[in-house]
Amino acid sequence: MPAEIPADSVGIVTPQQIDFPGPVQLASGRALAPVRIVYETYGTLNAARSNAVLICHALSGHHHAAGYHSLADDKPGWWDYYIGPGKPIDTNRFFVVSLNNIGGCHGSTGPTSTNPDTGRPWGPDFPRLRVRDWVKTQAMLMDALGIDVWAAVVGGSLGGMQAMRWCVDYPERLRHCVVIASAMKLTAQNLAFNEIARQAITSDPDFHDGRYLEHDTAPRKGLAIARMVGHVTYLSGDAMGQKFGRDLRRGTFEPGTEATIEFQVGSYLRYQGETFSDRFDANTYLLMTQALDYFDLARDFNDNPAQAFAKTGSRFLVISFTTDWRFSPERSREIANALLRAGKAVTYAEIDSEYGHDAFLIPIERYRQVFGTYMHSIEV
Repeated sequence: MPAEIPADSVGIVTPQQIDFPGPVQLASGRALAPVRIVYETYGTLNAARSNAVLICHALSGHHHAAGYHSLADDKPGWWDYYIGPGKPIDTNRFFVVSLNNIGGCHGSTGPTSTNPDTGRPWGPDFPRLRVRDWVKTQAMLMDALGIDVWAAVVGGSLGGMQAMRWCVDYPERLRHCVVIASAMKLTAQNLAFNEIARQAITSDPDFHDGRYLEHDTAPRKGLAIARMVGHVTYLSGDAMGQKFGRDLRRGTFEPGTEATIEFQVGSYLRYQGETFSDRFDANTYLLMTQALDYFDLARDFNDNPAQAFAKTGSRFLVISFTTDWRFSPERSREIANALLRAGKAVTYAEIDSEYGHDAFLIPIERYRQVFGTYMHSIEV
């Protein structure tokens, strides 16, 4: 619990929800109805409705990006370092919209929601999703809020993929696009990590072919292992070495005592996996990682990334981090180079960081300066 709300916080915020009767036509060919979207807003929409910023979340993210839900909260929203008065996404200037994507497990329509055709949880019957489906439903929310054009669409990792998809599907509805620690498509290595994570979940005896809620259980062990695999890939080797090294949590290396040895890094990963499995849905994890796998911005443009960006009028900020090997700087440079070939205005920054992929969530002064300077340049 915070002793008091910090002066640079958006303060106490209340999630909102909006229900669309649908049906919403999805990229898979299926239709989804009804559709609920849970979201939060920070700041005030100006009279011209020209200062709205959309925050697109990553794999395990949600609508609660900044502030506190109550004074009892032990920590603020997941991007509180960068959203608030005087912060890079300055709520004294911007009206910020942050939502939980459909398919999620934090209130928006997803696998844990009730399937109106059966009266039971959607579970594995929930439609497969693509990044373009999230962008489509984000545009529905945009219209409901009376916003014609985003001042900026901002996202890190999977959120950055959504930001780029906005430029393809609604090129006239955003003026700036901020893509952080992302890629135009996953590498084979990334595909492999996601497949390992999914196999861990579906191999859990409590998975029940995805109908675990009907069995009043959940594949917690499999989901915990999936999170452990993911968490390792989000950190850099140096960061893990500095944080844990080969420190022991218990046991010694004395002869005959090896069976009692437990390393700190193992204990940490188990804790991360167990806490994640208590708050996240396994079917959602499968959906989100599959959407990551399917994303390929240039697929519909003769595999020409520059052609994908051809119609957008947005200006771009692209940021990468030196020790991010999951979404390496090379992937961000590919985005920047494609934009340059398309004749678009792009600012590219590569930030020195020891934190790996997680750096986009962490307070880093150089990152804050670059991000803040760009956002401050946006006219509202």
